[in-house]
Amino acid sequence: MSDTQLLVGPFNRVEGDLEIRLDVAEGRVRSAQVNSPMFRGFERMLLGKGAMDALTITPRICGICSISQSAAAARALAQAAGVVPAPEGEKVAALLHMVENQADHMTHFNLFFMPDFARSVYAGRRWHARTVARFTAMQGSALHGALEARARLLHIVGLLGGKWPHTLAIQPGGVTRAPSLRDKLRMQASLRAFRAYLEAEMFGAPLEAFIALESVAALEAWDTGDVGLFLEIAADLDLAGMGQGSGRYLSYGAYPSGEGPVFARGIWAGGALGVLQTAQITEDLSHAWMLGEAVHPEAGQTVPDEAMRDPGYSWCKAPRLGGLGYETGALARQVVDGHPLARAMVSEGGVRARIVGRLLEIARTQVGMEERLAGIDPAARFMADWAPPRDGVGEGLVEAARGALGHWCRIEKGRIASWQIIAPTTWNFSPRDAGGVPGPLEAALVGAEVQPGEETPIAVQHIVRSFDPCMVCTVH
Repeated sequence: MSDTQLLVGPFNRVEGDLEIRLDVAEGRVRSAQVNSPMFRGFERMLLGKGAMDALTITPRICGICSISQSAAAARALAQAAGVVPAPEGEKVAALLHMVENQADHMTHFNLFFMPDFARSVYAGRRWHARTVARFTAMQGSALHGALEARARLLHIVGLLGGKWPHTLAIQPGGVTRAPSLRDKLRMQASLRAFRAYLEAEMFGAPLEAFIALESVAALEAWDTGDVGLFLEIAADLDLAGMGQGSGRYLSYGAYPSGEGPVFARGIWAGGALGVLQTAQITEDLSHAWMLGEAVHPEAGQTVPDEAMRDPGYSWCKAPRLGGLGYETGALARQVVDGHPLARAMVSEGGVRARIVGRLLEIARTQVGMEERLAGIDPAARFMADWAPPRDGVGEGLVEAARGALGHWCRIEKGRIASWQIIAPTTWNFSPRDAGGVPGPLEAALVGAEVQPGEETPIAVQHIVRSFDPCMVCTVH
């Protein structure tokens, strides 16, 4: 194939708007530019509002990960107000957050990622007929089972949060509802039902057996459930070698509490675990349609360049930690947390590794939800005494399903003077920085195969969906 350019997008089965410009040479992607083409302005909407209005506005950035946004905003406001949430309230907030992330992971695997392999382009492969039966959009048996299981799991959010999405249950001092013993028993029944679904359909075996895998060889021997089907597909199409990343991973620490997070906080770079120093985060604007300088989000602002001048090509900023781009998400969390299988897949770091990281997290999160629920004491206090911040700054760091989510706020005289957000897809789908270094997805797309006549290359779609982008969160 001669040198050519492709403009790929919009993508289906991707949250929000996404365009990718590809330079193609000899049937491979030579370079990529990722564009978030929709500016929304949530950070500007917040300016001048009362501090507590953030708890109502920020969850509406996204209807899929609204609890993640709510938890980050509550933690930022708690720091600004000098409030320590009630320990039992933190447990409930963590459980709410885990349920949402678990639902996101399961939805991604069944409804967003696996339907790619039911396409006619793969007809004739030994696994294709089984994939069509399980994952064809709107028809596959796996999709119906997944949606039913997801709905039952989200009953827990109904009990603890009143509704989903956009619950207001998570507050700076804890949570608004103290669950009763009866509620706890009902939630335990919901978790038992969800475990039964996972073990019968997704994994085809006890979750603890998957969690116990420690090597790539052990993983490749797994042949049960939909996970086994995915691994068969991955081996046949060499998804392990597709979309390889930089090997740098970032996690803020998932489900924090006074006892520490469920999944650890830190960075992985150069083959070693490192300490995360959020003071080293900057947002580079050199290739974004944004005005201003590269600064830490606490000092940042969101001022759109309405002229959309070059060299900008996206509304997305380019977050960097110590000047470097980092990949974030389920694989990053599991690598930072030190799970042996995740660490074993670091050198691979492609499509298969990202999906396995998500599957591993599904299994481990189920166990974590069961343990967290068992430790909740209905007789305890779930809300600390607190008052809305009058003046102060706050940093709220959580892990959404798709990765590291941070809120930075400054409150003056009870009003929001600044509110900046870096979402997971802002990290993963960032444009180039001032040094011309591409963002994680842009780098992962280099080398992807482009078949003759393809306008939306199937390999590019696999790589994009392995990151599970949420573009509506990317540009706030």
